[in-house]
Amino acid sequence: MWTPLANSTCELGESPFWHPDEAALYWLDIPGRALLRTRGAIGADVQVERWPMPQEPGCMAPARSGGLVIALRDGIYRARQWGAELQRMVRAPHDPATLRFNDGKCDPLGRFWAGSLNEPKTARDATLYCLQRPAGAPPVLQPVLGEATTANGLAFTQHTLYWTDTPSHAIRAWEWESQTNTLGAARLLHQFADKAGCAAAGQPYGGRPDGATLDAQGRYWVAMYEGAQLLCLDAQGAVQQSLPLPAQCPTMPCLGGEDLRTLFVTTGRKGRPADELQRQSHAGKVFMARSEVQGVPVDFFDD
Repeated sequence: MWTPLANSTCELGESPFWHPDEAALYWLDIPGRALLRTRGAIGADVQVERWPMPQEPGCMAPARSGGLVIALRDGIYRARQWGAELQRMVRAPHDPATLRFNDGKCDPLGRFWAGSLNEPKTARDATLYCLQRPAGAPPVLQPVLGEATTANGLAFTQHTLYWTDTPSHAIRAWEWESQTNTLGAARLLHQFADKAGCAAAGQPYGGRPDGATLDAQGRYWVAMYEGAQLLCLDAQGAVQQSLPLPAQCPTMPCLGGEDLRTLFVTTGRKGRPADELQRQSHAGKVFMARSEVQGVPVDFFDD
């Protein structure tokens, strides 16, 4: 089912999206400090362009007027085109010695969101921010949710915001008014068993929730890090489908291609055991497969 995309391996691939205007897949390598994109027809031998970054990129999104918005360790940056000068829009409101940006994307109204990650995993000081652009004033990062360790799983519908703190093994959904950017009540979408719980129950570990995307039916697709699987949850949190992957550590899915029916999943290999990497030689690559379900177009950043 799965085909590795191109001969381009990441230490920790993340933040994939399909750019409809360029017919290109974008993704990044966090510890490899690089952005990547395809050029030409999508396939196993597609050409990949690599753009080195000065710091670890956590997430990115395409901009309506061209180029990208990129969350680097110390702030949110704007690049007007691929390979162009990076212009910092706003400085990170955290200490970059212990925190960096991680998962993020734009919402349907063109606002850029980015969550942070506590690298030592010793404090719950990671936060989900929304980039606000007040009229006549410099942009600011507004904290929206916090008390997390590893921000992940961000996704939006017109009335729901999905988010997870990966070590909690829980995905939550908030009522969300998109026009006013107001959060309402939260509910637990799905609670997964952690390693200790799985061991006590005599069950294999299924992984913990990492990056996510939505399909055209409003279902939530989440990569299960260390679980070698991609799960599809319905709006009530029930597991509708489990797709095994040939890499232990999937990080984030997206649906793309001309018809939005190609499923792409980034993966990681950083810190994995040597015997595992020997068995899973394509770990760190992007995997692709045709999908029965259609995706939704990527949301662009509005300057």
